[in-house]
Parts: sequence; C-alpha cells; structure tokens
Amino acid sequence: MNDDQPFCYRVQNLTKAYGSRQVLQLDALDIRPGEIFALVGPSGSGKSTLLRLLNFLEPPTSGAITFQDATVDAGRPAPLALRRRVTTVAQRPILLNRSVWANVQFGLQLRGSRDREGTVAAALAEVGLAHLARQAARTLSGGEAQRVALARAMVIAPDVLLLDEPTANLDPYNVGVIEETVRRLNRQRAMTVVLVTHNVFQARRLAHRIGLLLDGRLIEIAATEDFFANPQDPRTGAFVRGEMVY
Repeated sequence: MNDDQPFCYRVQNLTKAYGSRQVLQLDALDIRPGEIFALVGPSGSGKSTLLRLLNFLEPPTSGAITFQDATVDAGRPAPLALRRRVTTVAQRPILLNRSVWANVQFGLQLRGSRDREGTVAAALAEVGLAHLARQAARTLSGGEAQRVALARAMVIAPDVLLLDEPTANLDPYNVGVIEETVRRLNRQRAMTVVLVTHNVFQARRLAHRIGLLLDGRLIEIAATEDFFANPQDPRTGAFVRGEMVY
C-alpha cells in the first residue's frame, strides 16, 4: 500500500436513492491507494450500488466522491478521462461473439493502443489462457470466461480494479487462478482493488481492510485480522461467525 498518498477514493456524506427508496447512506469512506479493500454484507445491502458509484457509472443522489484529484457529485458527472482510470469485472461477464484474443484486445483497440500484440499475449498468459487465444469466447466455461474478463480489464492498466463477486459459483481451480492474479496485480502494479464479495473467507485471503455494509450503511471498517479477531460492532461479530445478519 502507498501510505504517502492519503486516499485513492474519499466518500463524504454520500447517498444514493432510486425513487423513494434510499439504498446507500455513507458518512465517510476512504480507500487507500494500492490496497485491496473488501466490501462484505448480505444481498441487498448496497455493495454493488456502491461499486457502480465508484466506477462513475451513476452519480450519487447527494454527497461527493473524490477520486485522486477530482470530485464527482450529483451535479458534476465524471469526465471520460476519469472514468478510464477505473474498470470493473462483473459477476457475469459479457463477452463479444469473437475470439478470446479479440475480447481481450477490445479495450486497447478502442483507445488506439499500438502495442496490442504483446500486451494481450502477456495478459492471457497471466490468467493461464494463452492456449485458448483463438477459441470462440462463447464456448468457454464460466471460470474461463471470468478469466478472460479479468485479462480484458488488466490490459488497459487501470488505476483501480473493481471486482463484483468475481468468483461466485466458480470451481476451486478458477477461484485460485483469479485470486492469485488479483494479488499479483496489487503487488506488482500497486493497483488499488475494491472487492465486493459474499465470501468472507475470500475477503480474509485477499484484503488488507474490510468494510461491512448493512442496509446501505457502513457498520465497521477494520484491518482484516482485526475485523475477524476483534470486531467492534456485535453485528460484525455475528456476520463473521456466519450468523444471519440483516
């Protein structure tokens, strides 16, 4: 982690509502540069909504998100240059009806990158799919498709990688490949990673810090071992014990 720069994201007095339904209300959240930050909590707690706000796909209803040197709020949409510094790997990736290679190079092609050949080859090798480069992406297994989506995100070299349940319903082998790739990206490129997961064991394996989100509110944020060994809120303790918390 980079402790010289105080934050990568700073969220202040943030709310998000859809019609009359408020799904997020966060007083404050700082995400540090170069850390893996995990968001855990039950379904419907607002985790994926927060991820969409951090990716600037939607504006907040009120409050502000400061990302590095720019602030975005309800009246100030994020410019394209800012949005290009962040990318998301979704739980169910949408792949083009093309080859694996064409899918991975697509973002580079849109950005007019010249050195696509070496970058795409390196990314496919990183996720263990070099041997499937010319295969039709629609013929891949779920785990292979998710690894293609991760490679596609890697090649554009974002400052921040947002992961929304990236290994849900995958077999242990693909989970292991994806987790190890995320660790390397964080370690070797100092890439900031925000991970949304229902899997507290995955959060414990990967994250430097963990935040528990319930009913759109952050209940507790702590360093990973403190989160599990010394939770400050009884709801956090119940959650890590596997109890039903709503």
